[in-house]
Amino acid sequence: MTAATALKVLIVVTSHAQLGNTSRTTGWYLPEVAHPYYALTAQGIQVDFVSPKGGRAPIDESSRSADDAESVRFLADPLLMNRMENTYRAEEINPKEYRGIIYAGGHGTMWDFPNDQPLARLAAEIYENGGVVAAVCHGPAALVNIKLSNGKYLVDGKKVATFTEAEEKEAEMIGIVPFVLETKLRERGARIQLAPNWSENVAVDGRLITGQNPASAARLGTEVVRALKSVPSNR
Repeated sequence: MTAATALKVLIVVTSHAQLGNTSRTTGWYLPEVAHPYYALTAQGIQVDFVSPKGGRAPIDESSRSADDAESVRFLADPLLMNRMENTYRAEEINPKEYRGIIYAGGHGTMWDFPNDQPLARLAAEIYENGGVVAAVCHGPAALVNIKLSNGKYLVDGKKVATFTEAEEKEAEMIGIVPFVLETKLRERGARIQLAPNWSENVAVDGRLITGQNPASAARLGTEVVRALKSVPSNR
């Protein structure tokens, strides 16, 4: 695959760094960016990073302790970390150039993903152009308000894996996050695919691919690659 013909995918990260009304910080979660990124780039797929505000995207500092090879490699790459300081805004992106979009997690997404209309339009257009939409852990917060041109929610009637209410309780985040993600997705018509807390769980429903938690990020990346290779190019 040459650079001229390389598939292009967006990874979306949060711009939000404040954990509710607490004094704690949040941001994008390292393994949920690193694992999909390397799964894609290993296959010659080009990745660009976008966030609600553009520019600097704050990392969840707690995720810096991740010691898997991909996370360590990502964190140690100054060019990649510079790109996380200079993310695109949705308005700067032409959705016709991208075959997929992945929403990475981190609790910050709960505040800025759900009501970001430019990002929602971007994902809806990529999906309706025959592309892949994916999200992992709290990344599915982006999916709760995405509607397609037929007026239905993207997740309506589809299998979805997401950070669960049980995991949120175990993380002691109920009452801090603005809503319970599993509950909101059910309200939108999603058929939630559950697995035990913190275990790998990826739901594939056509061109919608979702993962439950950080342990699901690597397989999510693999499934996105598989889906991208199975759908025809729109160019």
